[in-house]
Order: sequence, then C-alpha cells, then structure tokens
Amino acid sequence: MRRVCLTLPTHRACADTIAAVAEEAAYGARHFGAEVRLLILDSSDAPVLAGHREAVRALPPAPGVVVHHLDEDAQRAFLQDVIARSGAAAPERMLDLMLPSRVSYGACTNRAFLIAEALGCASVHRRDSDSRYQSLDGRPVFPLHHELASLGRRAADVAGLVTRSRLDPACADRPVAMVGGSFVGEMSVDVGEIRRLDPAVYRDVIGLSVPDDYPEIWRRNLIEESFRGAGTAEFTADNSTLTGVSPMRVDMCNIGFDREVYGRVPLPPATDTIGSDYFLIHLVHDAGLPGVLHNRHIVNYHTGERRSDRGFLAYQLRFAKFLLSTAYFNAVYARMKEAGAALLDDRGHVRAAAVAGFVRESTRLDAAENAERLDVLDRSYRKLGGRFADAADVLAARSGRLLDEARTDMEEFALLIDAWEPLTRATTTAKGIA
Repeated sequence: MRRVCLTLPTHRACADTIAAVAEEAAYGARHFGAEVRLLILDSSDAPVLAGHREAVRALPPAPGVVVHHLDEDAQRAFLQDVIARSGAAAPERMLDLMLPSRVSYGACTNRAFLIAEALGCASVHRRDSDSRYQSLDGRPVFPLHHELASLGRRAADVAGLVTRSRLDPACADRPVAMVGGSFVGEMSVDVGEIRRLDPAVYRDVIGLSVPDDYPEIWRRNLIEESFRGAGTAEFTADNSTLTGVSPMRVDMCNIGFDREVYGRVPLPPATDTIGSDYFLIHLVHDAGLPGVLHNRHIVNYHTGERRSDRGFLAYQLRFAKFLLSTAYFNAVYARMKEAGAALLDDRGHVRAAAVAGFVRESTRLDAAENAERLDVLDRSYRKLGGRFADAADVLAARSGRLLDEARTDMEEFALLIDAWEPLTRATTTAKGIA
C-alpha cells in the first residue's frame, strides 16, 4: 500500500481547517487505497495548541488515515535525533535552520519532508491554515484527487488520465514529480491595499520582484498576474494538463511533490521571508521534470490578525525580505534554467550539488542592487502615507540588518542542501515518529 503525507503546518488557530484537511485525507484513503499520514506541525501558542488537540481528538476515525499532531517540542526532539544520527558538524546550527525561533515558510515544510521520510511516505502534499476548499454540488473539491492519481507515475502513463498533454515527448519516460493547482479569492500576498491606494506605486513595488532583464511587455504581464492566482472563477469541472508546470500557475497551499524531489533538495530556511518556500516549484520546472497542473483551486483568505497594526507591520517586514531575496533567487533560477536537463544525473535524479553551487554563486552578487530595492520601497511607502509610512520608518532603521540577512539566508540554504542527503538518510532509524 502506498503511504503518503498530507501536511498542515500552522502557527494560528485553525480547528476548522484541521477538520477539512482530515476529510481530504479520508477521501484520499477511500478513493485511492492509500495510507494517508495526516501530519499537523503545530507552532501555535499554548491556548491555541490546546484547542487544536481537542480538534484532533474530535476527528472521526477514518480507515487508512493516521493522524500525527506534533507540537514544537515533539518536532525538536525528532530533529535533534535525526541531526545527531546524520553526523552534522554543527548540530545546533542545523537545528536552528530546521526549527528557527522566527517564522520560516521553508523550514516548516522541510520538517514535513524529513518526517515524511521517517514515516516511509512516497510523497508530501501541503495545505495551509488560511485556506479552504471549493465545493461542487455541496461536496468539497479536494486537490489530493489529482495528486494521488499522478505523482510518481511515468508521465506517458498519466497522459490518458488528464484533460490534455503539453509535455515535451522527450520527458515522457520521467515520473511525474509535482502536481499542483492555484487558489481563488484574496491575493496570496497582501498587497491589494497598495494597488487600491496607488496603482503606479503598486507597479513600482511589485516590479522589484521581476528580473531587470525581462522585456517590458513581460514585466507588465508579470506585475499584473503576480499573487492573483486563478482569479475568482468557481470550480465547475476538472481540467488538468500534463506539462512542465509554470511556477506562476501553482501555489504552495495546493501542491504535492514526489519524494524524488524533496528527498534530494530542501526548501530555503529563510526566516520572515514570504515566498521562500517556492524554490522546488522552480527546480522541477527548470530541470524538465513532468508535472500536472489542475484547477481544483483552494480558496485563499486573509486572517484578521494580518489586518491588525501589529500583523500589518510583521507582514511588511516579510514582504521586504521577499523583495530582497528575489535578487538572489532570480540569479539562481537563471542558472537553473540555463542548466536545464543537466540538473539531472544519468538516472534522472536532481543533482543537489549543482543546485548548491548556484545558490553559493548568488551570494557574490553586489548588495547595491538590494540597497536600491529598499530605497524604492521606502519612497513608495512614504508616498502612500499612513501606516505604510510607519512601516518605512521601521524598514529604514533595519536596512543594514535586512540586507545582511538576505545574503546570509542564501549561504545557509547552500549549507542545508549540503547536509540534506545525510539528514534524509538518518530519518530511516530516527526515533519519536510512529
């Protein structure tokens, strides 16, 4: 029986989401005969954690579904054991990369990857706590349907299961490495207020994430499409494509990866940086690995906490870090695109050492480009005024630290890639997860 990991990382109250994802797990076990390990990685504070434990206890038993609800103490114990068994030279530093004290979108998913390895899972399927499922005829529409139908199977064998195939015939014998959809509803990055206040400022700010050498027409299209997902169209029928999936068409709240991808390369462990968990989507695309793009889009919404003054400021810091990280990531993506199929060895496996080399190469970029990004952001936010001007004051006071962190994040990512194979091997004898 195939064993898979459906994971929900969270640091906020989401009892309803836990129940909904558990229903998706039961669907996967029932319709595909899989053993679904529902993995809830919980970094919430004590009162919220207690509520989540009650929500887990209230889940109805489902054949083929095993629930793992791990707080940070349990996650830490697992990681300490794995890191020790891996022989990592700096175990405390490695633990900090895997379980940092600050928010890290990549690190929480990396923990899911390692735990999935320890559980013997063939794939990892990620959902987010601030999302819901669409429905059709009163029933939820689960992305797991497409993920379990295609992941890990030879692309040529999947061609008959999808609506259409646009895959390069040269890739037909490769297994499907990624299956994903997007989202509908609110923008994935909370920049809608900027767009409403001043469309010109919005174009300037979002344009900071687009590579400088892109033709102007591409820049305009990317700015227009960024963070908007699949718009607002409601699900009416399945539509799926076997293809090299564009990173612009999928979202990390609606993704499934075969272990041949995450078992070789982790996600960047950058802290307080939105978008840092999208790296593997680019890697799958640039290496020419087959994927399936579907339209079982998840409904995205923004929590009330993000609307508060405190939440707003925290989010602006994460957004600024994202804009600073793009200088490095765009350089890596350009090198991966240039390498293409050379990112794979003669067995079709991702060459992790090559990826680590591109990441290290990016750290030699001139920091002046990022300093200019901060200047543009400062001018833009001050033009918007109000709490954006307050955020500009905070960003200005932390500018040197932010610039240093953006580079250090990439150095630490390269370090983690180097350590990843020993870490994944060490999970086979790890303790604490059953």
